[in-house]
Amino acid sequence: MSIASVETAQLVEVGGPTPVLLTVEEAARCLRIGRTTCFGLIRTGELESLTIGGLRRVPADAPAAYLARRRAEQRAA
Repeated sequence: MSIASVETAQLVEVGGPTPVLLTVEEAARCLRIGRTTCFGLIRTGELESLTIGGLRRVPADAPAAYLARRRAEQRAA
């Protein structure tokens, strides 16, 4: 189980459905970064997000994808 899956699992109430979308605050907690930094990643396109009725949401798999890209970039450097 990946770190992002563990964090997402902790956000869900016991017996509740697994979230498909996270709030920016939940995504920030998964990545262990601040809310402002998370919004910065969204603004630059590094972290996938979408707007639904004026609300910004992050797909539940986006934090893990961001982390995988960053790790690959660091290995290549």
